Amino acid sequence: MPSSATPSSPPTTTPSGTDAASAGMGVRLALIALALMWPAQLLSLSGMLGGNAQADVAQHFRTTEISWFILINTLVGTLIIPFAVKAADLFGKRNVMIVISVIALVGDLIASLATNYTMLLVGRGIGGFYGAFAALAYASVRELFPPKQVGTASGFIGSGLAFVALGGPFLTGWLLDDFGFRGVLWALTIATAIGLVLLLTVVPETPHRVPSTRVNWFSGLLLGGGAAAVTYGVGQGSEWGWTDAGTLAFILGGFAGTVLYAVVDKKSAHPLFDLTLMSRRAVWSVMVATALIAAVVYGTGVISQLLVLYPAIPGVSDGLGMSATRFAVIGLPSSVLILLVGFATGVALRRIDARIPLALGSAMAAAGFLLQWKWHYTETQVMLVGIASATAIGMIVASVPTLIIEAVTPEEQATANGLQHLIQGVATVLITQLVYVTLDKDSSIVQGTRFYQDAGYKNAMLLAAGAALLGLLTTVLIPRLRRVEDVDAGQALVKL
Repeated sequence: MPSSATPSSPPTTTPSGTDAASAGMGVRLALIALALMWPAQLLSLSGMLGGNAQADVAQHFRTTEISWFILINTLVGTLIIPFAVKAADLFGKRNVMIVISVIALVGDLIASLATNYTMLLVGRGIGGFYGAFAALAYASVRELFPPKQVGTASGFIGSGLAFVALGGPFLTGWLLDDFGFRGVLWALTIATAIGLVLLLTVVPETPHRVPSTRVNWFSGLLLGGGAAAVTYGVGQGSEWGWTDAGTLAFILGGFAGTVLYAVVDKKSAHPLFDLTLMSRRAVWSVMVATALIAAVVYGTGVISQLLVLYPAIPGVSDGLGMSATRFAVIGLPSSVLILLVGFATGVALRRIDARIPLALGSAMAAAGFLLQWKWHYTETQVMLVGIASATAIGMIVASVPTLIIEAVTPEEQATANGLQHLIQGVATVLITQLVYVTLDKDSSIVQGTRFYQDAGYKNAMLLAAGAALLGLLTTVLIPRLRRVEDVDAGQALVKL
């Protein structure tokens, strides 16, 4: 009798190997995102720590020009963006980020060792080179990550501001209270060094190259020089007079240089930026709205920092006289809220139009400044009013990178990020300078140090509210864009 054969079951495959590989790649993607987020947020960290340290710096060096302690860092970072983006086309984004990280590290060392205010500003200016990191980091994401991960990674890098806001005040408080402003400067040096190590060990090189391009140095000098001249003129206007020949020469000359840049660069065979991008409504509207709204967030933070940390001296200074550590404690709820709102907004952007949180954030920012104008005299008031501002910041930082990705193609990503950060940087410097100009109108100079009075703080808050409302109006200009998960992505080097 023939034996009966039992049919064999088809071999089964276990997904464990695939799952393990996916998990490993997921970890690698997370590390790359972290390594890009760290240097991209160094300028924010510098603003946070430097802003909290400026009261100590002003009184140590007895300077009335403390605004440049913050401005020089941001201004230099803004001005090198076009050159960094061009160099990235030639040599790769990772290589360029490594070079400017080394340069920034040298600047941080000079600032940490500075024996006078001029030397300090030189170091801070050189350290500002890492201001170009953000533009290159966001552009790198589109080349390194799979399409479905681009939005998430970009949102994570943007939400790095929340980690800065959460840990920065406590770090500053400990450093200032125990080591003075020198401790803050050395902490920034260490942070830059960590960023350099992460770039060297974690981030792969991006494949995109434009070998035939060249750096248009003349255009860069026109653009950078024009922006610097306008900023300097605005800053000196309150001291020299707004109708003074020197003030007008810097402001009008700066605008002329910027206009001339646009004419020269448009005709150049190797432009710094492809300005034809700005002929598309989707691009120019996103550039204007995101740059202005983000500039309001970043450029007005000095108001709270000065208000809280400057001393209370009757008839001279109407600061609250808190320690940096106390400032960190009362700011903790706002810092946590920025992180939570930023994360929630990033998740919600998978289902909602990115214009909505940008507009809501701008409206909340305006409301926050108006509330601050009314209530800013006690710790409790500062802490409660900060809730509105924190909500605004969380929505804004999560929506800005998403809108840029939705507005351009993969080939345009680096240029678009560079151009947006350039516009945002110039707007941030100008808004910050206008804040200081407004504060200076109601101030006193005692023993070489400028102190601010309540009327100056209140006027600066109204200025900030007006700028936020203007930003809200610009969101109406943005047309409906493609969802971030539907846009084309570059060829990801890391695949799941």
